[in-house]
Order: sequence, then C-alpha cells, then structure tokens
Amino acid sequence: MGVKTRNPLAILREFADVDNVVGVGLGHKWVRGEDTGRKAVVVLVEKKYRKSDLRRSAVLPKTIDGLPTDVIEVGNIRLLTDLLIDRKQRLRPAQPGLSISHYKVSAGTFGCVVRDLATDEQLILSNNHVLANLSDGSDERAQPGDPILQPGLYDGGDTEDNVIARLERFVPLQREYKIPLCKIAKLFEGWLNYVINFFRPEYRIQVWRQNEKVNLVDCAVAKPLDASMIDPNILEIGLPKGIKEPQAGMLVKKSGRSSGLTFSIVLATDVAVRVSLNNNEYGIFTDQVLAGPMSKPGDSGSLVLSEDNYAVGLLFAGSESATMFNRLANVLEALQVDLVIQP
Repeated sequence: MGVKTRNPLAILREFADVDNVVGVGLGHKWVRGEDTGRKAVVVLVEKKYRKSDLRRSAVLPKTIDGLPTDVIEVGNIRLLTDLLIDRKQRLRPAQPGLSISHYKVSAGTFGCVVRDLATDEQLILSNNHVLANLSDGSDERAQPGDPILQPGLYDGGDTEDNVIARLERFVPLQREYKIPLCKIAKLFEGWLNYVINFFRPEYRIQVWRQNEKVNLVDCAVAKPLDASMIDPNILEIGLPKGIKEPQAGMLVKKSGRSSGLTFSIVLATDVAVRVSLNNNEYGIFTDQVLAGPMSKPGDSGSLVLSEDNYAVGLLFAGSESATMFNRLANVLEALQVDLVIQP
C-alpha cells in the first residue's frame, strides 16, 4: 500500500519557513511544457531560482509523500481589484499589457518589447490592426512614421500629449477579396455602372477578385520616441524567459488591455481560419493556434505565454468561446526582430 498524500494545507505549513513558497496543490507532472499525466504535488513559488542560488533549506524535495514534485512560478498572488492596475491609463514608462493604438485606431494592447535585428533598438510589438490600421501596404491606411498613442485613442489618447512612438514597419494584411487594378476590370465596372444608372441610379457595382494570398501573421512594430518611455516587463507577468512552440494541451496566459491577466489551454495548432477583419472584409490565416476563451475586444496584440513564462504567440482574434494567436516564431521572422527576455 502506498503512502497517503497529506492535505495540501499540511504540506504548505511544512514549508512555512520557505518565503518563496506561496501555495501547494495536487495536479499532474509537467515536463518541458507537456502534461505527463502522472499525479504530482504542485508547489507554487513566487519565483523559480536555480538550485545553486538557493539556501539548502529552501531546496524543494523531488518527491513529497511518494509523489513527484512539480514547481510552478506564479508571482505575487493578490486580490485582483481594479484599483491596482488601470490598463487604460497613460503610464511612463509604459509596459506591455497597457492600452495602445495607431492614431486612427480605437485601442489594442501593447504586446511586448522586441529588439530590431538590424539596429539593436528596442521596439513595441503589437498587431497590424492595432498599430497600422489594418493596412495592406498600398491603401494609405498607415505608413511608417505615423503616431502611436498610449493610451489608445478610445481610452483618451491624443496626438498632443500621448504619442509614445512612431510606426516603424508592419506586415501587410491580405483580404480574401480585393479590388482589381487592371484596366479591363475597371472598364467593365464603369460600363456596368453606366448601364445600371438608367434603372437604379442609387446603385453602384464594384468588381472584386479573389485574392490568392493568405496571412501568416497580424503584426507590426513601433519605435518609441525615447527608450526610457517603455519598460519591457509585462504587467502581472514580468519578462519572458524565452520562446516555446505551442502544443495542444499547453496551458497559456496573456496580459491584455481589456481582460487583464487570463488563462486558457491550447486546443489546436496548424489552424487555417477565416477571420472577420471588419464589417464586410475577411482574411484567411494559416498556421494559427487555437486556444479556449481568454480575451475580449481590446486585447488584440497581447503576448501569449506558457504557464512558465515562455512566449508562444501573439493574440490577434477571438470570440466568446475561442482565442486565436499567431505562432511567435512566425511573427519574429516576419518583422526581423528578437524577443527581449530575462537576462
């Protein structure tokens, strides 16, 4: 007969002298982001440290009551009152998780800080539809140098007092259908409208063609007016430890402008999905990641991380029952940037 596992409260009291331990529970053993299915005693710590940096009395045992120990870094657990963080306020230095937007866009989320591979400068990462106004690169909706506001326009930001950065570059967003530029299509459209004008002058016909191009990412970066105006520590999370590939079953979290710190689980990867860009335009996205509900409007641009603080994606779309995010590796490659992580 195996040894009976004690009540988590009893185990927590055993570690009362270890300041870093903040909780104990029962769960599964996770190894490199994957659930092994093995029962484990889950120990919650404010911060994970290397064994060599800990006092001998603070080193946790590999097993407790015959079960393997799984250590999870959870930060400072506290009541989530609205008085602690107003994510729609103007803040300098600004942190990821706050409201931000292109000067013509309502509001989204400052996702994280990245480093330009060419110049080594720190940049603000978010979505194209947050920082570049849904631009396809040829529609004049946005161009490099445009003002970026913090907080976003919808949250009271303006171009007089709240400009924090300038749009640096973005990956164009491709529509499912687009207006053709060829002369023949334009002539045909003009002829149709000339004819229909005799019968229905209030109508107008527009010719569209199916766009063969699809989207891999929805992303953009902005250059702060001064490096001191941003802090790379994500609100309620801190600095990412690095990058991981998202996997089905992985627990994930994000820090966003509208819903704050939320958690979910990855349901599927390699997703191809049709996304509504606005009231009458759609875009096809491939190689996306699907998670459960963890976002609200305004959370677009949030960095998605694993439970142990490894970045896995960039949130860009969702619904009441699902969240979609780009694989972070695709985002970084497309923008030629690298993630700012813990030293």
